Amino acid sequence: MKQLNSIRILTVAYCSLWSAAACSATSTPEQPKPASAATIAAQAKMLAALPSDNGQDVAFVNRGFIASFKDPIVRAADGHVVWDANKFDWIKGDAPPTVNPSLWRQMKMHTVHGLFKVTDNLWQVRSLDGANMTVVGGKTGWILVDPGMTKETAAAALNLINENLGKRPVTGIIYSHSHPDHFGGVRAVIDAATNPPIIAPSHLVEETSAEYLTAGNAMGRRASYQFGTGLKPGPQGYIGSGLSLGTSPGTITLIPPTDMIRETGETRVIDGVTFEFQMVPDTEAPSEMNFFLPDLKTLFISEFAICTMHNVQTPRGALVRDSLKWAGYITEALSRYGDRSDAVIAGHCWPRFGNDVVKNFLSLQRDNYKFVHDQTVRLMNMGETPNEIAEQMKPPAAISKEWSTREYYATYRHNAKGVFQRYIGWWDGIPAHLNLYPPVEQGKRYVAAMGGAKNVLREANTAIAKGDYRWAAEVLNHLVFADPGNHNAKSLLADSYEQMGYQAESAVWRNIYLSGASELRGQVASKLPLSSPDIAAAITTAGFFDLIATRLNPERIGTRSMTMAVDVSDGDKSLVSVHNAVLVNEVGKSIPNPSVTLTGTKAQLGKLLLRKMPLEQVEADGLRISGDRAALLALQNALDVPPLDYPIITP
Repeated sequence: MKQLNSIRILTVAYCSLWSAAACSATSTPEQPKPASAATIAAQAKMLAALPSDNGQDVAFVNRGFIASFKDPIVRAADGHVVWDANKFDWIKGDAPPTVNPSLWRQMKMHTVHGLFKVTDNLWQVRSLDGANMTVVGGKTGWILVDPGMTKETAAAALNLINENLGKRPVTGIIYSHSHPDHFGGVRAVIDAATNPPIIAPSHLVEETSAEYLTAGNAMGRRASYQFGTGLKPGPQGYIGSGLSLGTSPGTITLIPPTDMIRETGETRVIDGVTFEFQMVPDTEAPSEMNFFLPDLKTLFISEFAICTMHNVQTPRGALVRDSLKWAGYITEALSRYGDRSDAVIAGHCWPRFGNDVVKNFLSLQRDNYKFVHDQTVRLMNMGETPNEIAEQMKPPAAISKEWSTREYYATYRHNAKGVFQRYIGWWDGIPAHLNLYPPVEQGKRYVAAMGGAKNVLREANTAIAKGDYRWAAEVLNHLVFADPGNHNAKSLLADSYEQMGYQAESAVWRNIYLSGASELRGQVASKLPLSSPDIAAAITTAGFFDLIATRLNPERIGTRSMTMAVDVSDGDKSLVSVHNAVLVNEVGKSIPNPSVTLTGTKAQLGKLLLRKMPLEQVEADGLRISGDRAALLALQNALDVPPLDYPIITP
């Protein structure tokens, strides 16, 4: 949340609350090109090397099917489509040459959508949004685990449950972790009559707001590549994320938990059903937990053991996850619950059935993360650089022949670099790389050294003719940054990216390559329909001013100093100071005679300092301002509003 932690989620506080006008752009798509002869050959080679398919996944995917939506189209209140259950019906038969055959097989599994029975008293709604909704039958009602990503799809899922299983009240809600595709639909399913408990791992609200604010703008822009938000679904475009078909552009909500799980082994009895929890923080999410249902002999494994290798470092950007701890928690789950589990379910993908199958699945998932950790550290300590490690990082045959451990979402190459960074940082130790020129200056020098643009284009064409798209992309990238107006360079670079996207087993890498190709051909970031005042409201006062501090432009604030007393009605009293072009927030502190005093809500402060609305307009909205208005205006004018659509593939 996850990583599906899509671009809508990652930029939610910035876009939906404070700068919605910045979150749209026009697009002028150009037709993609067919698979090249080299790509067709690469796909055939991949197909021949794939593990045998014993039909187990197909059986598990279809097992227990009850029904799907009667109307496949789910719409928001304004009529726009937030989910089309049949949108990916074209993923059937054999893989076309523009899709890696392994990825094609994976995404065919995801097209099976609807309500499924897992075991007695346990069901899941799958492939009807970015994450699964799990349903446990209590004595009097439904206990919902991960209640959808948006209100619209969550409401449709609950209707599907009630129509087919009998209408019952919601008597309990569980959030498995701090990614919004696992709690965003809660306001559609909350039952005021039963006032159900909402149970979550400790620090969920804080981690949710923290992950999507400080670096949210950069994460959001990069996530548009990771999740292919500007790509059109089809054999030459978007095919999903590897762990789901995508996420719905509906309304994300959040109701703070009423009960926190803090330690492994804690139990709760919810509407007569016993849940035993395992805390697994700092793995797939900073706040995450699993649970075991002893009466049903079923383990819910959240999102850190699913139908693909997951990200140790996500391409959209986030704190590097702890792969060693990740593997350790899976070992703990095996020890605690392995012998007692007849089924394992998760927040994405399909269940696994049978005790031996469950233990084998968990063991291989564990070995995946342990292998990439241990081998990266081994090679790192032998003096290998991140690129050298990534190039030789291949899992043992016992791991790679298992479908669920393959690279449909994450990749060994990217994860190895994440492990390296977690231990010793981004620098590879080579002095020449300590103070590199930025891309434009690098590009100019490389192009000059190669004898000019014509020679670069000649080299790139030769590489493309040989199917060496990696080298073509490298030299062309230098030319594009040196001369972004060079149409031939951009066109060839787009062609190179596109063929690498077609060949990628990882849906994320496919999305990144195809998004780069699309933007080089003139299409820019897609319009982002965002809405989540609940997540914005969850921001602490300290977190809000930490965000403001990252927007302060030192050239515009200059040598000005000021102090600001802030009284936030839905937060804390704080003292905010600006000295030496640094903004510092001290919660609970006060001083006599501050430069400025502000009294109001976080939303009003956001309008003033993030959206930079005129002082008079925010005052009319209810914010009270007293003191040195010139100092406040100087601070406001010194704050950047970062663009969501900043260039990635050009300067």
